[in-house]
Amino acid sequence: MDVDEQQQRTPVVRPMAACDLARWNAYVLGRPDATFFHLGEWRTVLEAAFGHETYFLLAERDASIDGVLPLARIRSRLFGDALISTPFCVYGGALASDARTAEALDRAAVDLAERLGVGHLELRYRKSVHTDWSCKDLYVTFRREIAPDAEANLQRIPRKQRAMVRKGIAAGLEGKIENDLERFYRVYAESVRGLGTPVFSKRYFRVLSETFGERCEILTVELQGRPIASVMSFYFRDEVLPYYGGGTAESRAVAGNDFLYWDLMRRAGERGVRVFDFGRSKRDVGSYHFKRHWGFEPEPLFYEVRLVRSRSVPDVNPLNPKYRLFIETWKRLPLPISTLVGPWISRSLG
Repeated sequence: MDVDEQQQRTPVVRPMAACDLARWNAYVLGRPDATFFHLGEWRTVLEAAFGHETYFLLAERDASIDGVLPLARIRSRLFGDALISTPFCVYGGALASDARTAEALDRAAVDLAERLGVGHLELRYRKSVHTDWSCKDLYVTFRREIAPDAEANLQRIPRKQRAMVRKGIAAGLEGKIENDLERFYRVYAESVRGLGTPVFSKRYFRVLSETFGERCEILTVELQGRPIASVMSFYFRDEVLPYYGGGTAESRAVAGNDFLYWDLMRRAGERGVRVFDFGRSKRDVGSYHFKRHWGFEPEPLFYEVRLVRSRSVPDVNPLNPKYRLFIETWKRLPLPISTLVGPWISRSLG
């Protein structure tokens, strides 16, 4: 049977089994449009850290994987009920070797969403796929190639931002690769509390670290031995993704966050990484402008929504005016309270 005849056959779509993990990841790593968030280990993370129901679908022809679609269900009395690819991740959606496989995965996802009775199905893409679906126009992502040479990368940073990096260097800041979740978590929790955002649980970060191993790394910036900024990054092929991070109040005076991302970029370039993925931001918020100051240009994200029981696309985001009072109140909470209560809320903010 030649390739054309094989592709004309409809693939069989079924749930991923534990024994499929290596084959699933081999398929992901062989796809140029794949992302870190398509790796099969995300099923373990979502189940172990949050207890969410996962539905990782794979499409097969003659025992050969021709497509994958990671899905998980987020159910919340506050924020609704959704089937998402992939929650807590920037990217997701189906990977498929051909149009027939993509159609089969779409059909399986829609059937699953209807059978579960969720409010909506959401697939997160870097490129538009379903022009007839609703699309959330909220997030953009920032990606750029980096060079092996640190000085070349430094010179690509716009002058004003480069001055902030040099300010951190002059202050004597030092970066340290470590696996100390306690230090990372203290810095991270203080930072997100200051933004009015519920913190994730420490367990989530432990599961990420244990599940992804060498693909997951913590870089902490110290000032005279004290941690003032820290970031957990993911490595995928030739990309680095600084994903969860922040800085303390003390870091602002010495450009701790600026030094943090510069030190990560420098280290990544020297180890052969070629793409710095600065992650998503909401349009026109602080992190959006921060990344543009680094010379990164925003790229649109297509969070495509198929309504099931909901009548409109849900607007669960901090820019929604109805959450404004909650955010301002959260910023004033004592840190021990925000770290105690926050994980119960953040687990539903997929």
